Amino acid sequence: MKRFCLVMGLLVVLAACKQDPNVVYKENADIENGKWFVKNTPSFRFTITDASIPYDLYYTLRNNLTYPYYNLYLTRYLTDERGHEIESRLDELILMDPKTGQPRGKGLGDLYDNKVLMKRAYRFVRPGTYVLRLKQYMRQDPLPDIVSVGISVEKSGP
Repeated sequence: MKRFCLVMGLLVVLAACKQDPNVVYKENADIENGKWFVKNTPSFRFTITDASIPYDLYYTLRNNLTYPYYNLYLTRYLTDERGHEIESRLDELILMDPKTGQPRGKGLGDLYDNKVLMKRAYRFVRPGTYVLRLKQYMRQDPLPDIVSVGISVEKSGP
């Protein structure tokens, strides 16, 4: 019985580690002490090998339930491998319902994970290495209760 439980536990762990084949890149940067300073601009370097297909880009964010706002403004900067800026844009992420205060992400305890669409069916001009930098654009510095921030690049579905 003990051996059976051990094997079943191992199978559950392995199944949980299975990666989605559509995910090209996924990375998160931890925010030290849950305080995101304006000067802290996490950057994410990823490679696109097939520029003929569209990609969905997502923000990934983990925040505490005590985060004091319902939204988060951040600016994204996308550059190519030569350092040329392809685009920069200010986006608003809605983390909680503005009326009820209910978190929109998936949570456990007081931590909530949010996956917010940044761009749908985006086509990169050419294969290569790209860098996406994120900068918080709120009026509070440091911004409290943000645990981590990141991106996910995924092949677009039909």
